[in-house]
Amino acid sequence: MAVVTLDAGHGGYDNGASYQGRKEKDDNLNLALAVGNILQNEGVDVRYTRTEDVYQTPQRKAEIANENDSDLFISIHRNSSPSPNQYSGIQTLVYADSGPRRLLAQNINSELEKAGFTNLGISVRKDLPVIRQSNMPAGLVEVGFINTDRDNALLDAKFPEVAQAIADGILETLQEAGKDVRATEKAESYTIETGMFAHEENAKNLAALLQEDGFESFVGKRGDYYVVCQGIYPSLTEVRRAEQILYENGYETRIAPVVQ
Repeated sequence: MAVVTLDAGHGGYDNGASYQGRKEKDDNLNLALAVGNILQNEGVDVRYTRTEDVYQTPQRKAEIANENDSDLFISIHRNSSPSPNQYSGIQTLVYADSGPRRLLAQNINSELEKAGFTNLGISVRKDLPVIRQSNMPAGLVEVGFINTDRDNALLDAKFPEVAQAIADGILETLQEAGKDVRATEKAESYTIETGMFAHEENAKNLAALLQEDGFESFVGKRGDYYVVCQGIYPSLTEVRRAEQILYENGYETRIAPVVQ
C-alpha cells in the first residue's frame, strides 16, 4: 500500500497569506483533509502533518513525512500577489524538475487545469525546507491566489472537484511511477548529473569546466548519450548539499542514483 503524507501549509499563529478575512491556513487544512479522504477511499495509506490549527516549522513538516516513510509528500498552499487580482492560476513547486517530482507536479497541475484553473506550470525552488528536506518526491501545490477573487470563487464553487483533481494527480503519479516512485530516494549512493550530450567531446568540455571550478567530475554513458556527473555521495543529505552549491555556481543539476 502506498503511503502519502499531506501537509496543510502554515497553521497556528502562522496564518499564511490572508485576504478580506480569509486565511490561507484554513483553506489549506480544508483541502488537505478532503484530498486525504478521497485517497483513503482509493486504498492509499494517508498521513497528515496536521489535522488541527497548530503551528509546525517547515523542517518539522518534512521530518513527519520522512518518519512516515512516505512514497509521496504533498504540501498544500494558496498563492498571493503584491496587489489583489493581479495574478490567477495554480502552480506546483518542486526541488528539482525531473523524475517523479516532475511527474507529480505535471499530473496535479493538469488535473487542476481541468477543474478550471489557469495552469502556471512548474517552478523549481531549492530554498524551501518543506520540499528540500523530504526523503521522497515532494511537491508544494499553490491552489490559486488567495487575493484573487476569481480563484477564490472557483475554489469555493468547485471545492469537491478541486480536491478530487489534486487526489487524481497523486493517484496518477503512483500508478505511472509504480515501483520507481522512490527509486532515487532509496538508492545506496548518488551523483549529480550536470549535462547530457550526443557528442563525447562536449561532455568532456563540461567535465573539464567543473574540474577547473574545483568540482570532481566524470563522464558516464547512457545509451547513445554521454552524461557528465559530479561526485558520488553516500546520502541524500550530502548530495543535496552539494547540489545546492553547484546550482548556486550556475550549473544545471539533477540528482541520480548510482547504478551498481
